[in-house]
Amino acid sequence: MHYLTHSIFFMEQGWDPEIKRFFVKIMNSIAITLLWMMACATAGLYFQLAYSNGKPVIYTIIFYFLMLATLFLLIRYLYRTWKNA
Repeated sequence: MHYLTHSIFFMEQGWDPEIKRFFVKIMNSIAITLLWMMACATAGLYFQLAYSNGKPVIYTIIFYFLMLATLFLLIRYLYRTWKNA
């Protein structure tokens, strides 16, 4: 059993640095996208900015404008990150 654990440890250290960078790109892309989605869902549903329910419509318009602007920035970031892949 000790041999198995020991060989797995050395196998992980022997990863190619390029493969490791590729997996880090994948994880960073997933993490930033999920963070953006959770922030939009929280602002839209929890703070009730996604729909105008008795409050000025300008808040809803600003929310959707900021959501689209940050989506554009997210897509630009992901495109630039993966363009060099």
